[in-house]
Amino acid sequence: MNSVPTPLFAYAKPQVRAAAPFLPMSRQEMDVLGWDECDIILVTGDAYMDHPSFGMALVGRLLEAQGFRVGIIAQPEWDSAEPYKALGRPRLFFGITAGNMDSMINRYTADRKPRSDDAYTADGIGGRRPDRAVTVYSQRCREAFPGVQLMIGSIEASLRRIAQYDYWSDKVRQSAIVYAKADILLYGNAERALVEVAHRANAGEKLRDIRDVRGTAFMTPHGWLPARDWAVLDSSTVDTPGRVDPHPDPYEMKEEKQAAQACGTEGATDAPKPIRIVSKAERIAAKQAERQKTVVRIPAYEAVAHDPVLYAHASRTLHLESNPGNARAMVQAHGERDVWLNSPPVPLTTPEMDYVYGLPYARQPHPSYNGARIPAWDMIKFSINIMRGCFGGCTFCSITEHEGRIIQSRSEESILNEIVEIRDKTPGFKGHISDLGGPTANMYRLACKDPAIEQSCRRLSCVYPGICENLNTDHSHLIQLYRKARAIPGVKKITIGSGLRYDIAVESPEYIKELVTHHVSGLLKIAPEHTEDGPLSKMMKPGIGTFERFKELFDHYSKQAGKEQYLVPYFIAAHPGTRDEDMLNLALWLKKNNFKPDQVQAFTPTPMALATTMWHTGRNPLKKLARSSEKVQIIKDAKQRTLHKAFLRYHDPKNWSILREGLIAMGRQDLIGNGPHHLVPMPSAKDLANGEKRVPPPSRVAKPASQVRGAQRKLVLPGQGKGKKTAGKARGR
Repeated sequence: MNSVPTPLFAYAKPQVRAAAPFLPMSRQEMDVLGWDECDIILVTGDAYMDHPSFGMALVGRLLEAQGFRVGIIAQPEWDSAEPYKALGRPRLFFGITAGNMDSMINRYTADRKPRSDDAYTADGIGGRRPDRAVTVYSQRCREAFPGVQLMIGSIEASLRRIAQYDYWSDKVRQSAIVYAKADILLYGNAERALVEVAHRANAGEKLRDIRDVRGTAFMTPHGWLPARDWAVLDSSTVDTPGRVDPHPDPYEMKEEKQAAQACGTEGATDAPKPIRIVSKAERIAAKQAERQKTVVRIPAYEAVAHDPVLYAHASRTLHLESNPGNARAMVQAHGERDVWLNSPPVPLTTPEMDYVYGLPYARQPHPSYNGARIPAWDMIKFSINIMRGCFGGCTFCSITEHEGRIIQSRSEESILNEIVEIRDKTPGFKGHISDLGGPTANMYRLACKDPAIEQSCRRLSCVYPGICENLNTDHSHLIQLYRKARAIPGVKKITIGSGLRYDIAVESPEYIKELVTHHVSGLLKIAPEHTEDGPLSKMMKPGIGTFERFKELFDHYSKQAGKEQYLVPYFIAAHPGTRDEDMLNLALWLKKNNFKPDQVQAFTPTPMALATTMWHTGRNPLKKLARSSEKVQIIKDAKQRTLHKAFLRYHDPKNWSILREGLIAMGRQDLIGNGPHHLVPMPSAKDLANGEKRVPPPSRVAKPASQVRGAQRKLVLPGQGKGKKTAGKARGR
């Protein structure tokens, strides 16, 4: 847990590459390399594409560069252990991953329906990986080679490192390491931990005995501590005890004690006690040293599985302990054993990022796929990752939980060299770089202005509720990168495919001008997610006014460049904290601004996300938890979720029937009609013939919930609150 870890590239000299350009996937390929066994075998749920955008290729090349013989088993069948014997028994361990996505998200829609395709499979064929792939692959590896060492990692294991709510089974599940029976779990950006653990395993240490590496999790006996000088901070409950007065001691010798105090002899010593002034730096160092030897005990699996408040408290605690500069270790009981999580990994430096992305990738899918189309490969083969991490902290997104809040950026030289490699080595390149980005398009080299502040910060987001005054929002490095990249001979066009963080983009109008003038090909995707403060506050997203300011700049610079370009906004339906009225107001905003979304999504609770905690518990983990703390409105009813999605596609005739029904129930039939101010048209004769009811007049519509039970603000509908004659006229009688 050193504050200055050994650089990745300092562990071992890079291995001289053998004849084959790919890591072996068969015994025949091992024979070509002259191998009798693999040191490490990586098992993945994705097709093997040798490109740094795919975790398995990146990890494999990194281990290869450290001198290890690495084999890959990609998308093995799981009905028997035979496919896991293809490369023999690994000398050190199996490394298990579900792939670039959580297997449940990959296989199922937000409505829990199986997907028919898989972007990470040859020909896009669905069903080529099992549910909860990390667990299944681990079990099969154990069957193939009893006693073999297992390491699990990737986004599936990372986001399931503690007890977590599983949307697809609708229950809280134990840590992935429990189900997989793995020796060690690596979470987050795991290159640093992977290299250290691999070298220590090569030196003879057992994976289960390696317990001092950041970014790892493992099972221990209940109550285990690394050393006697470690302290436990019990955070297993939200109950705060009141004042406890000590009971008087009937045997205390009060008279003698008072006499000693009067004489000044109580506790007297002969040695004088000098006064020592402790500097601020020493106090801070002492506090940091204390934190490094403190473990936070969060509520046990058995508690969070049945107590929503304790689940929300555990989730909040985990997210607060996410800054590598001050995060403490955490422990959670699972039955009679503990799952221990060491502090998060230290982010990679720029030289380390350059090293990882500069390894000798083939930049193609493995030849065994015979040129089959792999959708994920088509999407990224001409794109470049320039950074990692995200300090946005959106509650529905798991990027921050996996990649961290501190931005890790590559150097200009490394990025420009990769563009040249794509130009010279990637088949089919015609001069178009499809993306220079990452989790977001415009966080490249953005960081806290003061490393000391960054190290001690406990905020969940650097940009919510507003941009932190300590955050550097200077986009000049990114602008310079764009200009140098498009000046490379053979590069005709560079477009930005990653999502843009518009709230920090508006801080740099020069960046927006550069982007709009040179790097937008007609459409730019952007994600305001909602317009209403209620759901936005639960998403930790900025108000819609910031988006409108960005749109003004986007339109202005597009016109100045003589280009007709459009924004493609993304929105989420049925997010925790969203009311029917919020979705209606969003639909009216879309209609007013002439946005007609083609693809919309309902909120999907992903493992470990804060919004998932809201979904499961109905509590708000963005604030301190108590039994009486704020409750969050949750949309779980299938019909209501469908209505919320329909509001986003108000323009689609397929949704008009459910929208009319919803508007009537809300008392807003005034928005049903054939005028420009109406949201949906009146039902046609065909609709009525198919059983749809006529739109009733306003006076016959049940009042919405907002008008009853003492609501402070009453919505007056047409024809209400008037006399009978006036009301009759209002109804057209």
